[in-house]
Amino acid sequence: MRILVQLLLGLFVFALIVAAMLYTQQRRMIFPAPLDYPRAALPGFRLVHTETEDGLRLSAFYRPAAPGKKTILFFHGNGDNMRGAIEATRGPAAAGHGLMLVEYRGYGGNPGSPGEAGFYRDGAAAMRWLDAAGVAPRDIVVVGNSIGSGPATEIALRHEVAALMLVSGFSDLPSVVQRQVPFVPRWLVRDRFDNGAKLGRVKAPVFLMHGDADTLVTPDNLDRLVQARRDATVARLAGVGHELAYTAPAQALLTKWVGGLR
Repeated sequence: MRILVQLLLGLFVFALIVAAMLYTQQRRMIFPAPLDYPRAALPGFRLVHTETEDGLRLSAFYRPAAPGKKTILFFHGNGDNMRGAIEATRGPAAAGHGLMLVEYRGYGGNPGSPGEAGFYRDGAAAMRWLDAAGVAPRDIVVVGNSIGSGPATEIALRHEVAALMLVSGFSDLPSVVQRQVPFVPRWLVRDRFDNGAKLGRVKAPVFLMHGDADTLVTPDNLDRLVQARRDATVARLAGVGHELAYTAPAQALLTKWVGGLR
């Protein structure tokens, strides 16, 4: 009996250590900012800087819209940067739409550490910059890819923007983590990004796009988002995985939908 008690106590202590490590180190895994990133503006863009509420000066790429066109405020995925954001928005750029490519804190040489609350501040800073540049919320289409669906949804909830599009978006981050690592309890995930709870309160039109072969943010996330927003436009692309945002069909759908907004 004594050996059993010692064994159980040892397992309990081990579980506490593992839980503590997961809690303190999880952001390193959830936000793997690429070490290779653009140091200067890439062709067709201007390097601009936004100022967050908590005093950070963040870089972003901007190109103005052609007359009568919308401006896309784009939030990239957790393993990407502005170089990838350009690839994911080539379609609407070619159609003359403006682009504001947000770079998060802790990414692309920016100061600060990534996290949910910080990402929301980064998005708010981008909106303020666009307002100062004369771009009204009604002319802004907010697009979020993967983890970018979190700040995109939050910004669309706070502002009366033209529209919101989520590409490979999730209903909430704990569901994604638990699907990939089943032994991790939901309460241990520090950043929630609870898009499903917010989507029904977004006043703007919503477009949800997902690949049915996505093994990272699985298609059941799309199902839950549709449940939260019954009037959303939905595109489920057959045979496409989590790389959806960078594919020609996805960009064609995005460009066509944005072009049809009034």
